Amino acid sequence: MTADALAKRHARAFQNDMRPWTAEEFSTLLASPHSHLIQSDHAFALIRVVADEAELLTLATDPDHRRQGLARTVLEALETRARQAGAVTIFLEVSEANTPARALYASAGYHETARRPDYYKTPTGQRIDALILTKSLS
Repeated sequence: MTADALAKRHARAFQNDMRPWTAEEFSTLLASPHSHLIQSDHAFALIRVVADEAELLTLATDPDHRRQGLARTVLEALETRARQAGAVTIFLEVSEANTPARALYASAGYHETARRPDYYKTPTGQRIDALILTKSLS
């Protein structure tokens, strides 16, 4: 999938939330040897693995295809890819207001390890905390 296609899909998935990523941002991330793209027909995730730690940079599902298990499937695949790349832990940031994502991560075994107050800014200017969630991959 091209950086342009990823940016379009990301914008569609996050149209009512935070600022979507640009094609340039995706292009830069995809150029890194530490980045791994996991995708299906209607969902994708991008992770970065450095040493023994993975970071889930983004996970996006097309709004017309939510609640079908696509995010869970991509999440499981990215955890496998992270293990294959040598990661023993994985972490991510999620908006405190993103209840569906938080439920997905909790059901997959992620737990809150930190909080970044007022980290995200919504299109309306509201500030929302970011939760740092972590999971052991061993």
